[in-house]
Amino acid sequence: MTVWSAGRGRPGLLEPMGVHEEHRHRGYGRAITLAAAAALRDMGSSSALVCTPSSRTGAVATYRSAGFLRRPETHDCFRRA
Repeated sequence: MTVWSAGRGRPGLLEPMGVHEEHRHRGYGRAITLAAAAALRDMGSSSALVCTPSSRTGAVATYRSAGFLRRPETHDCFRRA
């Protein structure tokens, strides 16, 4: 997992991470996510954000278990017909 800080007092971003299927359901994803959020806090970030498609149910569950709140899905790019 990678964290991106926009500077002290500004939100930070956690990049999506994954856990190999042989190691799932052991709390590793939650622990990694909490450690990444703590790193952002230590850098002075005001909050932590993560972006993942809602179709990635495992990722959504992991982030929610780490205390993230689910927000409505938005799309960064789209193509008009």
